[in-house]
Amino acid sequence: MIRRYIVPRMLEALKDTPVVFLRGPRQTGKTTLVQHIAQEYYPAEYVTMDNVAALAAARSDPRGFIAGLAKPVVIDEVQRGGDLLLLAIKEDVDRDRTPGRYILTGSANILTLPRASDALAGRMQVFTLWPLSLSELTEGEPHVIEALFGADFPASLRTTYSEIDVFARIAAGGFPEAIKRESAQRRRAWFDSYLTTILERDIRDLARIQDLVAAPRLLALLAARTGALHNQSEVSRASGIPHTTLSRYMALLETTFLIKTLPAWTPNLGKRIVKSPKLFMTDTGLACHLIGIGEDSLRDRGEIVGRLFENFVVMELFKLASWSRDLVRLFHFRAHPGTEVDVIIEDGSGNVVGVEVKFSRSPSAKDFSGLKALASALGDRFVRGILMYPGAEWIPFGRNLYAAPVAVLGALRRREVFLTGFFGAMDARRVCVVALGAWQQLEGELTSHDENFPPYRFIRLLDIFDATRSPAA
Repeated sequence: MIRRYIVPRMLEALKDTPVVFLRGPRQTGKTTLVQHIAQEYYPAEYVTMDNVAALAAARSDPRGFIAGLAKPVVIDEVQRGGDLLLLAIKEDVDRDRTPGRYILTGSANILTLPRASDALAGRMQVFTLWPLSLSELTEGEPHVIEALFGADFPASLRTTYSEIDVFARIAAGGFPEAIKRESAQRRRAWFDSYLTTILERDIRDLARIQDLVAAPRLLALLAARTGALHNQSEVSRASGIPHTTLSRYMALLETTFLIKTLPAWTPNLGKRIVKSPKLFMTDTGLACHLIGIGEDSLRDRGEIVGRLFENFVVMELFKLASWSRDLVRLFHFRAHPGTEVDVIIEDGSGNVVGVEVKFSRSPSAKDFSGLKALASALGDRFVRGILMYPGAEWIPFGRNLYAAPVAVLGALRRREVFLTGFFGAMDARRVCVVALGAWQQLEGELTSHDENFPPYRFIRLLDIFDATRSPAA
């Protein structure tokens, strides 16, 4: 099982929150993850609303169904049970506020369902499991967001990287099952099946829409426009879908995590601000499938490659933010006339890191014009500006301005690379085994689920060494 970096934060929430909700696109591994948590870290019963008998019981008598479950309990695909099941969970939590009683999952965002948001307000912490991130696929640095804001940046990250095959990564996407497919043809077949399931099951269940003929056409159009400002009128004209129907479709596509909007940042900078959100596909592999291009054809395309590269970087940042120790929010910024920054990362204190995305191996000073304008406007609130590009080197472009290789989003941590390089892979592995054994003798047992807890760092290193020696690697 690929290690998911969101687990430590979920385990923390289970210590003080009655309900933990793990949402995200279908087929991102939510079921596998919560079953793993229930088996390895937090013993709990498991029930899924994909089971016909369980679903029938939950819908016919929600209160009785909840009362009959042993706690703590995992309820998978909870949105299928409807509002009344969520209200029954609320009533049970109000009677017993013990932390960690419920772990819920959903392939639709239940916070958009009628009454659901009010029902569990103040009782639930929400996490989003996106498709696999570059850092999860490479066993890389999970805390890039913290590093971007850190005082020791960029020393906290490596200074050189091997270039990643951007075209292959964009075309493959991050869905675990799609990545496993050995050929582009098999991957296309998987995406076809995936879309059919979403449209025929999830969207139909949520909205009771019978005519879904326009949905695939709309998705393909949105994929081709990824990274653009969302203009409802333009999309309505291009798709032939009336405004009111389009609004309903767009809400459903976001509820089922097929699309992701990046809201506009609207600070008080004395400028006329563009307030429209930018729209992205949640997975670049799915976007390529909808557009009808594969890895080979990506290498020969122009503007669409830049759009998909931006889509890739933006979604990687959303993934990194989902498990960041520091709560941050992501926006885009565009002002009249012409000043824009692709991504604004704002922390809880109002400090900002700006990120530009440029599909060029030769970034230039003019590519930093938006970041420089932002730095001038924000003063001390501006922490630094980063231009993500598909190269291999950090390049300074002035005070707190850097061109950064996109591989920084998934590179191995410096300490781990140093350890392996200094001792050699097998000797380093023995060092970790001895250190872990010594810690266990001193402490008796592993009592923390924090990934920075020393034993877990050693365990993670052992996983990396073993993976590099396996035939699959």
